[in-house]
Amino acid sequence: MSMHLVRYLSPIDGRPVPGVRTGDTVAPLEGVNSFAELLRLPLDELQAAVGKVGTALPVAGLKFLPPLDGRGEVWCAGVTYERSRGARMEESSEQSVYDKVYTADRPELFQKAPAWRVVVDGEPVGIRSDSGHDVPEPELAIVANSHGEIVGFTICNDMSSRSIEGVNPLYVPQAKLFAGGCALASGIRPVWEVADPKALGINLVIRRGDTEVFSGTTSTAKLVRELKDLIAALFLPNDFPDGVILATGTGIVPELDFTLADGDVITITIDDLGTLTNPVTTGKEPFAFLATDTLEGLR
Repeated sequence: MSMHLVRYLSPIDGRPVPGVRTGDTVAPLEGVNSFAELLRLPLDELQAAVGKVGTALPVAGLKFLPPLDGRGEVWCAGVTYERSRGARMEESSEQSVYDKVYTADRPELFQKAPAWRVVVDGEPVGIRSDSGHDVPEPELAIVANSHGEIVGFTICNDMSSRSIEGVNPLYVPQAKLFAGGCALASGIRPVWEVADPKALGINLVIRRGDTEVFSGTTSTAKLVRELKDLIAALFLPNDFPDGVILATGTGIVPELDFTLADGDVITITIDDLGTLTNPVTTGKEPFAFLATDTLEGLR
């Protein structure tokens, strides 16, 4: 039975609790009060900590939180699949930059969201009110501890405005960083539980009401970068004292005639990791709860 590291609200006192989910139960970690604490540990100590759990609870009725807290950050790598290179070149007024970065020694890396801006499975994802052409980007996400060691994997939806990035590549921050722009699955699969992260199938389905309006598949085998090289490039100039999650790019991009609409439901499935499902909404107002939850200590 698969194991996931999760955060959830305690049904007793409402505080965020790090735990281990196995099937339909969750057990709290003993002696670890946050994911930040967990991700400060070296890999061997983290694995030992995950083995020390308290009394299990049923999953039913629990509120799960994003698997990142404290000073944790989400970053992204771009143009790491041939399909992504082609799509970016197709939409852009400056095609050559995407062709060059695909084969360059230096990967494209950019910050996506601090922990408190991340939404989780079941919560809405956003599209900008001034965009007009928006897509999800289903991605394998690497979880690294503060020591730069890969400790697990999860699923990321790196929401993107194709219209804004297409006008000028320098607009990437505006095309990528906005309210509801980053979703993570509720669970992290520990690295020792994933046999080969470069051999995982990825599936994307978008539904509009009762109709499936888009579906696509790819595999992490098509990822042109090595995972350890992406993490090494990320940690070379930066410290991540409470850990970091790095989404590794997308190999599924809808054709140019498709755009998300308010009310669509996005489902991403990655083999051996699980599923991430989010409804789509427009503008920043629906995400005011992120700032409120931060003030209340829930994120």
